[in-house]
Amino acid sequence: MSKNCRTFVAIKLSEHSFCQNESYPCFIQIMENRKNNLMKEVKAFLSEYLQLSDYLDVEAAVHNIRQNVPFRGPTVYILFVAVIIASVGLNVNSIPVIIGAMLISPLMGPIIGLGLSLGINDRRLLVSSLRNLAIMFFVSLLAATLYFWITPLETDNPTELMARTNPSIYDVLIAFFGGLAGVLEISRRDKGTVMSGVAIATALMPPLCTVGYGIANRNIVYAGGALYLFFINLAFIALAAYLTSRVLRFPMVDDQKGLTKQRVVTSCLLLALLIVSTFSGYNIVRQNAFVKSARHFVRDNQSTGKTYIFDYSTDTRTKPYTVTLRLAGEALSEESRQQLCRAAEAYGIMSKQLIFKDDATIHFEHLDDKQIMRDWMASQEKQLRRRDDTIRVLTERLEAYERNAIDASQLLAEITAQYPQIDKAIFAKGSEVKNNVEKEMTVVLITAHEPLTADESNRLQQFLAVRLKTDAIQLRIEN
Repeated sequence: MSKNCRTFVAIKLSEHSFCQNESYPCFIQIMENRKNNLMKEVKAFLSEYLQLSDYLDVEAAVHNIRQNVPFRGPTVYILFVAVIIASVGLNVNSIPVIIGAMLISPLMGPIIGLGLSLGINDRRLLVSSLRNLAIMFFVSLLAATLYFWITPLETDNPTELMARTNPSIYDVLIAFFGGLAGVLEISRRDKGTVMSGVAIATALMPPLCTVGYGIANRNIVYAGGALYLFFINLAFIALAAYLTSRVLRFPMVDDQKGLTKQRVVTSCLLLALLIVSTFSGYNIVRQNAFVKSARHFVRDNQSTGKTYIFDYSTDTRTKPYTVTLRLAGEALSEESRQQLCRAAEAYGIMSKQLIFKDDATIHFEHLDDKQIMRDWMASQEKQLRRRDDTIRVLTERLEAYERNAIDASQLLAEITAQYPQIDKAIFAKGSEVKNNVEKEMTVVLITAHEPLTADESNRLQQFLAVRLKTDAIQLRIEN
């Protein structure tokens, strides 16, 4: 059989074409056609599921964004209330309250308007967005500062506040992709609930409240870190709005008056936005890389001889960044300290960036291993005894409670079977103090729709004494 197509009269392919080039084997022609068909199917699939034009209304999107930029009237009061709610949530470490405040907040409007104005070259929208953004910023700071200045609530463990003072690479990613999702949601014909999720994810409100906390408490570290986080969120949300408006080809504003000046101002602001975003992103990536290196260093060097790193912390607010190692076990010798410093250099951490805290270390030169083990076992035995004593006390209290518990529903059923005029009963156990002597007492409050005679009251008193196994019963009957 010939290797060429001469022996084939006609080989029909999927698109009903024939092998026409006799200089190549027929299977090459077949594979080429299959490849072309596959590419067409992939393009059709991507066009069906990824194309946006049929689902977007950019004119309505621009109109909606313009409407959400103005910051006046009820919007001012809504923002003020939202800041107070978020401040309370941060004050008491309540995540649900913080989330609720972020859903109420109208902060996204001017920020998305800023990005859109740069994308469509709209000077009026740009000025309006910057003006309203400034008003929004100062109203938020005023509300948060006033709250933290007058609040009587103590902030003993402000984990939610601290979380807003040290931005990470995740904050950059969340702000950028949250901004993308927000603009796409505004541009969609069929609106959903995406904006609620964007408001929660981008978290614009908590950093502003933390800045107010820092101002009220004169804590520059809190105020500076939170302000940095807020401007990171602002920059990357606006950048996402700018890029989305350009990719989706939002209509440009055709205003010839002062067009050159407008383009210069827009270009400068966009350049400043890109510089801030790039600088922030670079710093955060460096901080994240340092924290990651420190974690790997501690994991791989957990113990050195008889010294153990039981905890560590990183500080990326200072230059250079530092790692604080908290040590336990034997005191770290100078040789072991140098060994740890050399090991840290392999992870990009210099010796001057290591801080050793050895308050929990002990000098063991005068003790042998057996003595150390005996002391450790004695300590564990003491903890076990303490735990057993706690369990025993709690068990005794539980048993006493169960013995003295009153089956109220059963007892009421027995009483109403004898006295149908009784409607309800309340049983309570307590203590009566008289002449500095405390005596246990059971109080029974009876409500009846018909009065009980004196004989019926006495018989009920005797029944309760027998049934509850105590004479210390105070019976009260109300009609």
